[in-house]
Amino acid sequence: MPYDTQPTASHFINGEYVEDTSGTAIDVIYPATGEKIATVYAATPAIIEQAITSAKAAQSAWAAMTGTQRGRILRRAADIMRERNHDLSILETYDTGKPYQETSVVDATSGADALEYFGGMAATLTGEHIQLGENWVYTRREALGLCVGIGAWNYPTQIACWKGAPALACGNAMIFKPSETTPLCALKVAEILIEAGLPAGIYNVVQGMGEVGGALVTDPRVDKVSLTGSVPTGRKVYAAAAADIKHVTMELGGKSPMIVFEDANIENAVGGAILGNFYSSGQVCSNGTRVFVHKAIKEQFLKRLTERLGNAVIGDPMDPDTSFGPMVSERQMNIALGYVEKGQAEGARLITGGQRLDREGFYMQPTVFADVTDDMVIAREEIFGPVMAVLDFEDEDDVMTRANDTEFGLAAGVFTNDLSRAHRVAARFEAGTCYINTYNDAPVEAPFGGVKNSGVGRENSKAAINHYSQLKSVFVRMDDVEAPF
Repeated sequence: MPYDTQPTASHFINGEYVEDTSGTAIDVIYPATGEKIATVYAATPAIIEQAITSAKAAQSAWAAMTGTQRGRILRRAADIMRERNHDLSILETYDTGKPYQETSVVDATSGADALEYFGGMAATLTGEHIQLGENWVYTRREALGLCVGIGAWNYPTQIACWKGAPALACGNAMIFKPSETTPLCALKVAEILIEAGLPAGIYNVVQGMGEVGGALVTDPRVDKVSLTGSVPTGRKVYAAAAADIKHVTMELGGKSPMIVFEDANIENAVGGAILGNFYSSGQVCSNGTRVFVHKAIKEQFLKRLTERLGNAVIGDPMDPDTSFGPMVSERQMNIALGYVEKGQAEGARLITGGQRLDREGFYMQPTVFADVTDDMVIAREEIFGPVMAVLDFEDEDDVMTRANDTEFGLAAGVFTNDLSRAHRVAARFEAGTCYINTYNDAPVEAPFGGVKNSGVGRENSKAAINHYSQLKSVFVRMDDVEAPF
């Protein structure tokens, strides 16, 4: 039985669904049709208090369990999530508009991967022994306490798990606030965790807009904030967290470069550009939206790209054959269409696309601009839609300078068959997540995150453990204490 799009209640607190209809109503819109499919209510101060109180009350007992015990629950949740992948994927498609062809292999599955990975790691979170002659020091890795996760709308299930899994593995409690645009799937993550044996209060979900996030971030009982979102939101959240010296992880936006050298495999480079610009209708923070193509192969690249974009199946996201779906909202579609107008006004050459599709829902065509220059708005600002900018280059040093000339530093990719050049370019990229002859792979085993204005901290991999725990040093003296008096 597929999940009903109308959740049992808006919030999930202390192991059960909780409703308070006095909060602001938030309509959930299905992007493929523009229809309202659910309503949730933003958390009131009473709901926020209930979430914080229950999380604080439950956290110490959870942290006192062994890592093996915590890990077993997370791994059980991963198994349940995989068993229900079909239903979770349908709900994700209703939530985001992304095609089922995509959600069924990326969203709940990557969330399950995170629960499994950090579930397996939970038992390994040990300290170290440092011998100092007769005396010694030992370290303990301890939970931070209460973590707040603030999600983006493009990968609601995945982000709920990417933040929740390492936080819970380390013994923390988490309150997760999904984006108000995609509020449905995180509730199912919370439900599955409870079913897997998670104690009540350890993973709570509350709905709301910026003011709810602000109330959580500024509460003195919160020890850590992890945000996935835009740079402007990141600045506000980072500043608010800094006021109380809270731990933070910021996974923010990008305008990432992808460099295609003249010796690249054209099919793979075009495939990488499609993944880095049109997957999820271009709504991916790490997308390589500035595609620098060597002049010697530019027209060949553009010709093959246009041919392959002609194979995109644009249609009903629930149809497994559909490979390109609507954008998440009318607002986001209009932002992207506005950038198309700016690109044309600045003199970029429109190769393909650029229009809203004449059908219900928030569909726009996959769009490619060529002859883009570095100073154009479409080459400077994050669009977060299916708009690719192709720029020319001839010299490696020149293209590296141009690729790095951005406030962002989330991701970067290079396509070349020259092994030395591939690693040399990757080393020179000013970006936290880089790719050679591929783009946008994000296995849970690898750290993910950015530099410069694209964020701070890392998600996934062993590195995430450092962002959800703290070290305590204990000095043990075996001989007598010497004091001056």
